[in-house]
Amino acid sequence: MTSQRKILVTSALPYANGPIHLGHLVEYIQTDIWVRFQKMRGHECHYVCADDTHGTPIMLRAEKEGITPEELIARVHGEHFRDFSGFHIEFDNYYSTHSDETREKAELIYQRLKDKGLIESRAIEQYYDPVKEMFLPDRFIKGECPKCHAKDQYGDSCEVCGATYSPTDLVNPYSAVSGAAPVRKESVHYFFKLGACADFLKEWTRSGTLQAEAANKMDEWLSGGLSDWDISRDAPYFGFEIPDAPGKYFYVWLDAPVGYMGSFKNLCEKSLPLPLGEGRGEGAPDFDAYWNKDSEAELVHFIGKDILYFHALFWPAMLEHSDFRTPSKIYAHGFLTVNGEKMSKSRGTFITAESYIQQGLNPEALRYYYACKLNGTMEDIDLSLDDFVARVNSDLVGKYVNIASRCAGFIAKYFDGQLGEFDAAGTGEVQHSSAFDADEIAGYYENRDYARAVRKIMELADRANVYVNENKPWELAKLEGTQENRARLHTVCTTALSLFRDLSIYLKPILPKLTTQVEGFLNTPLTWKDVYKNLQEGHRINTYSHLLTRVDPKQVEALLEVNKQSLQAAAPAPEPHSQQRHAEHQQHEIEAIAETISIDDFAKIDLRVARIVNAEHVEGADKLLKLTLDLGNETRTVFAGIKSAYQPEQLVGRHTVMVANLAPRKMKFGLSEGMVLAAGPGGKDIFVLNPDEGAQPGMRVK
Repeated sequence: MTSQRKILVTSALPYANGPIHLGHLVEYIQTDIWVRFQKMRGHECHYVCADDTHGTPIMLRAEKEGITPEELIARVHGEHFRDFSGFHIEFDNYYSTHSDETREKAELIYQRLKDKGLIESRAIEQYYDPVKEMFLPDRFIKGECPKCHAKDQYGDSCEVCGATYSPTDLVNPYSAVSGAAPVRKESVHYFFKLGACADFLKEWTRSGTLQAEAANKMDEWLSGGLSDWDISRDAPYFGFEIPDAPGKYFYVWLDAPVGYMGSFKNLCEKSLPLPLGEGRGEGAPDFDAYWNKDSEAELVHFIGKDILYFHALFWPAMLEHSDFRTPSKIYAHGFLTVNGEKMSKSRGTFITAESYIQQGLNPEALRYYYACKLNGTMEDIDLSLDDFVARVNSDLVGKYVNIASRCAGFIAKYFDGQLGEFDAAGTGEVQHSSAFDADEIAGYYENRDYARAVRKIMELADRANVYVNENKPWELAKLEGTQENRARLHTVCTTALSLFRDLSIYLKPILPKLTTQVEGFLNTPLTWKDVYKNLQEGHRINTYSHLLTRVDPKQVEALLEVNKQSLQAAAPAPEPHSQQRHAEHQQHEIEAIAETISIDDFAKIDLRVARIVNAEHVEGADKLLKLTLDLGNETRTVFAGIKSAYQPEQLVGRHTVMVANLAPRKMKFGLSEGMVLAAGPGGKDIFVLNPDEGAQPGMRVK
């Protein structure tokens, strides 16, 4: 055993604008396993996290729901904590970035950077939505990529060719909030001089803090030169106002990582004693002991590879130059695919944590399967649902639990629940291997190579099952009478259960609930140090009860179906552009904001009668038809989502009503120059409004 370490561990903060899904859980399960392992080894390890609560998407979603941002984030916080708890993710503190503690530290860091001349203000030109009367963040502007000319790309990067650019570089930009063409407007912004930190970052990123592949990625960015970082946003904005800068707010990516400090500060100030891991001391931890410049404690961040830039460049630069300690390790992981493809709402593979639990699936089955896949690198991992069912049933039920289920009953029936001698001679290789491999398995856990740890554990399970099969306790129990046979039965079952205890210790970080049941059954705690010694002769165990049920493939089928249904029940919306992005404020497609309007606003809508002179299918579109509309003095092209109800030939010659003064919208398939009005519940029941025969194209509708 090593000397006791002091470790503060964080996971990336989930954004308070959507539910937790199986892609998110890769990270939180990975982190939770590592933290549980450290606590089992006797280290003082604190695991903190928080909801990331600031930014324009939060403000707009709250506005859409008719509630305050504070009400929205409080509700989502409860939902997130429920989902994490459902998968046995055990935080020492789960908090919110919208807190006094985070505000205090964000303002302190900002002031220290400002005092060192690393903050400057200057006027910049940016896009402004004239309809919503707000400046648009990069992700709220869409248009044509200036490099590859792919349609409907975000204002900061292209998902087709990977190019990064300024929103003002987009071709035919439009607001993702209102659909209006944005205008350029000048505003004063505040910048962190990241380029001045380049020498420090070049050394820090090669200090061993990052995985080699992550350090190489940082080299690519560093070699291209670091631009100043815009850390401010204009009102209206939900967040922390910058001191002495009315109407200016900290950009969410400045205060989000400070949320790690805020959550830990909140933990330190709690008056109640903390839940204790093995070997921990009493009382709350000391904030300065973990965050001071000279701290000897470890600070470890688990993140997705998509937010590496912020955590490995901006964050350490902020900390270093505001006189706080920098991270000891940043562990980045890859994304999740399902059945070899990106998660898809239409296929039902965009699976929420809540739906998984509601379908009665065992959360520890997913924890185990992720552990089988995670190897400590930034590679993506795949959730193959057929393999998930087969692997969990084979390994956990067929190998691991099988050992106890075949032997425990004999101890209860014939030996009053008391264990006998351990078969040192008969299991020399197995037992020696188990104790010898304890350090090897610990090394795999430490390095987050859970896949190798699981393979080694299952190798030992195979050997233990071979021992049981060769000694056949069920046959020994049938033999009449001899003391020798009865003693042998006692020894074989005792030995098998001792090996089962070892396996349970190794699996405890992955399967915390199941191994708690095992502790009750074996009547002993499962601590890492106990793997080096056998269960004692005369130790009494409790009655064995069923530990684990097989995963039923029908449950998985039902899970996919319920997630398809949830999509159909919701308003149509595009799928997320990045299923694994923890900073969801950079991920979500922005839905149109539904709000009440006045009669004066309604009077601005220009409704015209139009004749459909041509209709055709749109290649690659499931719902759209391309309509050519005659308004009397001009023709317009409109893309309408009515394909489920009409064939193109059914529409030609018909009259309809269109919104004639709607701003043109650049779509993936072309420019849509208005909107056709239709009604109905959907599917085949979509009815294009057909005015009286006397109506003429171009006639206004009042």
